[in-house]
Amino acid sequence: MPNIKSAIKRVKVAEKANAANAQAKSAMRTTVKKAEQALVAGAENAPELVAAASKALDKAASKGLIHKNAAARKKSRLAAK
Repeated sequence: MPNIKSAIKRVKVAEKANAANAQAKSAMRTTVKKAEQALVAGAENAPELVAAASKALDKAASKGLIHKNAAARKKSRLAAK
């Protein structure tokens, strides 16, 4: 642990941001996984799940959790399925 006050604060802020980013990224992955499973199963609500996954990918890209091209690639592959 650092001794300097500003460095201590940066460590705390970084830990908090890391936890929030991990939670958001996990939620995004879960949404995408549910959409993929619905597409494979041929579920009735698959279009809504794909739309939700697309929204989650865009949100993650805007927050910098994943690269915007990665989000576009994943959305494209979901739409193609």
